[in-house]
Amino acid sequence: MFGITVRDHVMIAHSFQGEVFGPAQRLHGATYVVDATFRRRDLDADNIVVDIGLATNELGAVLADLNYRNLDDEPAFAGVNTSTEFLAKVIADRLAERVHDGALGEGARGLAGISVVLHESHVAWASYERSL
Repeated sequence: MFGITVRDHVMIAHSFQGEVFGPAQRLHGATYVVDATFRRRDLDADNIVVDIGLATNELGAVLADLNYRNLDDEPAFAGVNTSTEFLAKVIADRLAERVHDGALGEGARGLAGISVVLHESHVAWASYERSL
């Protein structure tokens, strides 16, 4: 399996519901370093997985919809604990929509999957991987 990874970051605010979250039940901020990996079994006709520039642009566009937002105020996340794991899935799913819509080029239609890793810090991160 071949893969390329692009990186960006996003800054959000949110709070959690439930005792398991301890002090994170209060409103707090998070800055995530975000890695998006695009995978395919065989390289395309140009011997690439996907155009790195397009992948970088589309990751940035997906993150722009979340950046500098209090996720508690976003209707799409009403009543949802926007955990790191949950946000990794949201980002992967939104990238998958862009692949299906052709935003990463026709060659991207041969992608097998996407994985997204959100790094909370240098010692903790969460990920989500999905098929295309």
